[in-house]
Amino acid sequence: MPHIDVNVEPEAKELWRPSSPETTQIYDFMTKVNKKFGLLLNDYDTLWKWSVSEPAQFWEEIWHYTKINAHNPYQQVLDSKDVLFPRPSFFEGSTLNFAENLLYPATSPDEDSVAVIGATEAAREFISWKELRERVRLCANALKEAGLKTGDRVAGFVGNHANTVVAMLAAASIGAFWTGVSPDTGVHAVLERLKQIQPKIIFADNGSFYNGKVHSSHAKVREIVSELPDLELLVLLITTPELEVNLDDLQPANGKAKAYGDFVSEIKDSQAPLEFASLRPDHPVYILYSSGTTGAPKPIVHGSLGTLLQHKKEHLLHCDIRPGDRLFYFTTTTWMMWHWLVSGLASGATIVLYDGSPFRPFDAEGGKGEMAMPRLIEELQITHFGTSAKYLSLLEQAALNPRKHVHRPVSLQTLRAIFSTGSPLAPSTFEYVYSSVHHDIMLGSITGGTDILSLFASGCPILPVYKGEIQCRSLGMDISVFDYAGKDISATGEPGDLVCVTPFPAQPVMFWPPGPTGLEKYRKSYFDVFGSSVWHHGDYVRLNPQTGGVVMLGRSDGVLKPSGVRFGSAEIYNILLKHFAEDVEDSLCIGRRRDGIDTDETVVLFVRLSSRNESGMPADLAARIQSTIRKELSPRHVPGIIDACPEIPVTSNGKKVENAVKQILCGLNIKIGASVANASCLDWYRNWASENP
Repeated sequence: MPHIDVNVEPEAKELWRPSSPETTQIYDFMTKVNKKFGLLLNDYDTLWKWSVSEPAQFWEEIWHYTKINAHNPYQQVLDSKDVLFPRPSFFEGSTLNFAENLLYPATSPDEDSVAVIGATEAAREFISWKELRERVRLCANALKEAGLKTGDRVAGFVGNHANTVVAMLAAASIGAFWTGVSPDTGVHAVLERLKQIQPKIIFADNGSFYNGKVHSSHAKVREIVSELPDLELLVLLITTPELEVNLDDLQPANGKAKAYGDFVSEIKDSQAPLEFASLRPDHPVYILYSSGTTGAPKPIVHGSLGTLLQHKKEHLLHCDIRPGDRLFYFTTTTWMMWHWLVSGLASGATIVLYDGSPFRPFDAEGGKGEMAMPRLIEELQITHFGTSAKYLSLLEQAALNPRKHVHRPVSLQTLRAIFSTGSPLAPSTFEYVYSSVHHDIMLGSITGGTDILSLFASGCPILPVYKGEIQCRSLGMDISVFDYAGKDISATGEPGDLVCVTPFPAQPVMFWPPGPTGLEKYRKSYFDVFGSSVWHHGDYVRLNPQTGGVVMLGRSDGVLKPSGVRFGSAEIYNILLKHFAEDVEDSLCIGRRRDGIDTDETVVLFVRLSSRNESGMPADLAARIQSTIRKELSPRHVPGIIDACPEIPVTSNGKKVENAVKQILCGLNIKIGASVANASCLDWYRNWASENP
């Protein structure tokens, strides 16, 4: 029987250790692998090494352990383990359906138990497995009668609610490709995406309810529909019944507009069964988009089996999610984490969808808005809670302790794990979670991306959590750290580029459009730096050789290099959060070097001041920040310029847009994409750059 053994370097601060690792599914998986192959894997490290050295064996065992439901068996697991581009084939010969695996999980809960909980700021909806399947049946058959076929594109301009999940599963059951965009996205950003893929059908919300207010989507939907000449059908979801609906005003030029209720009630054969198209493993299921912060976003197409296999591996083994658990992620439908959340159905979990503000109180009884999510955990008995690092840092700055809240404390006794992604989680926030939120949970700081619709590094229920570190490299993900010359420096603990050197099934199946143009976009995105055998992800990281943990240092395109010394912006952000939370609400750290002007890069730190400094930047603040950075990091980390700014540019998912500001400061004239949610604030940085030559 394997045992758990971890060696730790002295400076690594342990914050949590699992009390019963032998009861986890990953431990069970390791035991079964040992028995089948006669191995002596005795800890996570040896299990991970086997998973990346024998990828065909590993992924075959994942197929069996997670109980993939296939129509036809595979003939070969992997056709090449040496080259990642062109993308190798996994499980050739098999056919399956993504939606079927989510609607009929292998360990199937009782059909009357809850599959989906839809929550808003004011309401709750509980949907059984039986009802979910019936809703998908009606929607899928309505889509077929509308002419939807395998390979068509279906878009959703929709919020995170149950009918969005129904529409996606209905489209996937037929073999259409789903793409989702949140209704808070600007029209230009929506059209930048949808014009490239030309959807046949769009589902759209008629409005949304956010922060206690109703927001109509009518004007946005009308403009979007008018700019898509190939659109045949708009299906309007009446999410805010109090708003007046005018379908005549929303008719596509060459199609129809229908309310969702009419769309599913007008089926000619109301008793037609729900059928699942039998599709190749690399058949597309989702289209997501690159950030598009410096140009039009690139449509990234993800395959059915790769997405399913990767998500089930992550949920069962890395998160220890089981049938009946309740999985929540605070996300929009645009973000990759929505897709990760919905896949929880394939493991028999109940997924909790929330559409609203994370700070909107659920009642008026004595409280701060920060308590909204802890109260939701308590009310809905959530076991696995996911959010962004930014949200957790805001709670930290508010010094919130939900278990000791003065008006209504919550126990959070059902909570077993918190997941954090979107940006690096600061070391101080790790400590905050354990001291103020819950002392005995797995804090799974995780990292991956839209590019792989999954994780490169993740949590692990048989490993300790160390301050500031992601627990481990994910099983089957052969990630390393390379220096700028392509040398593997993983064992040294030095920072460098995150790369992956062994194929994995969640690689995108293509970039849109299909053919040479999309293929070249794909190659340039990941294989331009180190060649076809090395996936270059664009994150700047370091690996702790003693713990196996991963430390995120920011995006590699935002790496700072004053005097040739490379470091990540996250190192600066962590110092500000730890020491200057009362003075600084947010910050942006940029390296500035202009050809023909600067002989070296200057680190520029912009700080958005907190409300206590509304009158302006305190005279000594810049000096105090510089002194603290010099003391805690090094003299080479000290920003050459510190200035106050009115706003930090972010994407719709709240990620800081460092690269756009860097290009402005460096004098590069590159078009800024519509994915910058607050793009108007970039004018301030343009003015700053002109006034500070």
